[in-house]
Amino acid sequence: MSLLERVYASAPTDQILIPTLEIAVPGRDPIRVVADFEDLEATTEDGETVTFRAGPFDYREPSRDTSGLQNLGFAIANASGEAQGAVEAALEAGSEVPIIFREYIHTDLTAPAKRPYKMSLRGGSFEGVMVQVDAGYFDLLNHQWPRLRYTADFAPGLRYI
Repeated sequence: MSLLERVYASAPTDQILIPTLEIAVPGRDPIRVVADFEDLEATTEDGETVTFRAGPFDYREPSRDTSGLQNLGFAIANASGEAQGAVEAALEAGSEVPIIFREYIHTDLTAPAKRPYKMSLRGGSFEGVMVQVDAGYFDLLNHQWPRLRYTADFAPGLRYI
């Protein structure tokens, strides 16, 4: 049984899950937040040691159903003007903004406890110092089917039919 499975099963008091969030806005330094009272220095899945700033945030994991919507929602409180400006710039530009959600166990910060969620920014709103962000990692409803389109570029023999 892995350490993460043990934490999920018995919730020991000496093993705490620490959620972190990274928003990588193109052209700016990434915004890294940890839901804790102190800054956290941890190693990512790539082996890079980074610092997450302490700040309250709440998250809602994607539902496990057949609706086709797999969105992850975040609410970040006390967002700095820098973070708010970066998210606003990303929403206005319309470019893809990667968001990575990781969970660490506080006794082992050498790697995330489970595979991180890697998503892209879908929307957001601001109310005072509160930022609400929606992210998704697969848009099943707006995905074409069949994935391969048989056109003359893909299958040149179609020109002669």
